[in-house]
Amino acid sequence: MKKVLFVAILIIIPLLVIRYNFSIVNRSEEVSSEEGKYKAIQGTIKKGETLFDIFKKYGLGIGELFKLREASADIHRLRELYPGQPYKIIIDDNNQINSFVYWIDDDFILNIKRVDSDFRAEKVAIKYEKRIQHIGGTIKDNLISSVGEDRENLMLALQLSDIFAWDIDFTTDLRNDDIFKIIVEGLYLNGEFKKYGEILSAEFINNGETYYAYRFEYDEKVDYYDASGKSLRRAFLKAPLSFRRISSGFSQKRFHPILKIYRPHLGVDYAASAGMPVSTVGDGRVVFAGYKGQNGNIVSIRHFNGYRTYYGHLSKIVKGIRKGVKVKQGEVIGYVGATGLATGPHLDYRIKVNNRFVNPLTLKLPRGRCVPKKLIAEFRDFKNKMDTRLASIIPTAFVFAEGNKDNI
Repeated sequence: MKKVLFVAILIIIPLLVIRYNFSIVNRSEEVSSEEGKYKAIQGTIKKGETLFDIFKKYGLGIGELFKLREASADIHRLRELYPGQPYKIIIDDNNQINSFVYWIDDDFILNIKRVDSDFRAEKVAIKYEKRIQHIGGTIKDNLISSVGEDRENLMLALQLSDIFAWDIDFTTDLRNDDIFKIIVEGLYLNGEFKKYGEILSAEFINNGETYYAYRFEYDEKVDYYDASGKSLRRAFLKAPLSFRRISSGFSQKRFHPILKIYRPHLGVDYAASAGMPVSTVGDGRVVFAGYKGQNGNIVSIRHFNGYRTYYGHLSKIVKGIRKGVKVKQGEVIGYVGATGLATGPHLDYRIKVNNRFVNPLTLKLPRGRCVPKKLIAEFRDFKNKMDTRLASIIPTAFVFAEGNKDNI
């Protein structure tokens, strides 16, 4: 969860809507085709287009539109249609609607069917075929350009950064020729790759040190563990600049300034572009939020066992962040600036332990829970299978090997 891109591109994630090429939608324009005694109207939502516009275009009854809206009101509001998303309307010879299908996102479909004189709506999960893929590579410049800059590789890179967020600062720690290996679910529809699913295991060699992650579930809880079965989660994140928040809106049309962030002396100063979001590294309670002399706009947070963190020179403090408010790990509390005594935009990040400042870069915190002893044999069996797969990956370039999830 670290940060490193322009704040301006943070807003784009909701706009990164996949244009599916499912078999039901094979053209970008609406078309009509005979399907027995029914006709199909299908296409993709255009910018600014509403369902009312579509009904008017094809001469469909507005009364039936109201019924569709009523049927789906508690499942998905039909006013919430997004450009590029496919839809399909089946009508009979009397121009009455038999069914309406809309792809909400890449995980769910809204399916509305006629039942007598009314309609019944349901939200249906898209059933993907899962194939295991092996991906390996080396870092050149930054994580995103090394994994790949298209949408699905971007999301894979962000997922990888989330997993190792407690050990690696992906905005500043990466070195050229660092190595990554990933075992991940590839999700397919009608034999065509659509997106990545969960990362099952990963290996990351950063500056000569090797980190491992294994996805393991028990008691309906999923977490990532190291090779000994200890959770990768810690009380504090490695850094207050979230790679995900800054990079999630990455666009190929814009400059990617990841390497502009660096940290001189003790790692407490992050030179970063003004406006980059700053997150609290751990759960806690705000003890100060406001302007304080040379520190400019600063937020101070009290954590467990005598820990306190400081985030100084902020250009702006997030609305609602004030003394006494509880905050969660990774929550945005402000934005990088140059208020107070500062020669340029940067974040002054500090940690106190029992009223004594310590170096955030060398501070060691215990990991979270461990795999229960009764499940450790099962975990080790899974780990050994993943290790065999990881060892087979050649990280000089992308290497894909597909299989079935059941073979894990």
